Amino acid sequence: METDLLNKSIDGQKNFQVFSGSTLKLMALAAMMIDHTALVLLKEFAFANTPLLSVGTSIVTLYSLCRLVGRLAFPIYAFLLTEGCLHTHHKKRYGVRLLLFALISEIPWNLMHNGQVFYERQNVFFTLFLGYLAICCYERYRKQSVRLLLTLLGVFAAALILKADYGLKGVGFILFLYLMREAKALRALIGCCFFSSPVPILFAFLPIGMYNGKRGFIKGKAAQYLFYAAYPLHIMILYLIKERCFGY
Repeated sequence: METDLLNKSIDGQKNFQVFSGSTLKLMALAAMMIDHTALVLLKEFAFANTPLLSVGTSIVTLYSLCRLVGRLAFPIYAFLLTEGCLHTHHKKRYGVRLLLFALISEIPWNLMHNGQVFYERQNVFFTLFLGYLAICCYERYRKQSVRLLLTLLGVFAAALILKADYGLKGVGFILFLYLMREAKALRALIGCCFFSSPVPILFAFLPIGMYNGKRGFIKGKAAQYLFYAAYPLHIMILYLIKERCFGY
């Protein structure tokens, strides 16, 4: 009897696990593009900054709503990174790919933020790369506490020096997701505490909790590289549109 109840509970949970990794990737990409579109273009329009409603002391606008949606992207990307780290057969190649796109994305990222080739903060691919390094350090030195501490300190120092997007919290969040991968409910509750706006982060954990463990329809090297390339490409397109329409 108890076994039957347990099996029914497990089957019930599986019914909600409907999102593949590819679906989560598209969700994160859509949220990120909405966020960047608001940051680069919408803020220039009066209608996007017109109050829609008030929530307590906060004024909600189309711009603020889009930026709120954008907060869903990083937690999903961070989760997908931990899954990629667990399942990749070529850890070095995986890390090199992250670093490569961090470098490729830097100029579009800089142009988007200040219209110049140089900008003090680094794009989120650097955060993902450093988070990946933190996971690799843990996997390699988890039985050697001194080496683990020193290597992790080096990774976090790099995040601080580079001023990577989301900073130390972002790298720490990625490592946290990896370490808490078996405790899903606790992972969601504690994970929200890493950010100043916990509510949208909690919503990001809803699709993460519905992940079914499957790769999905984004397969093959070409599709994977296209997905990575979407980040610098859409940033560059938004920058060019802004320069064309609002350039001074």
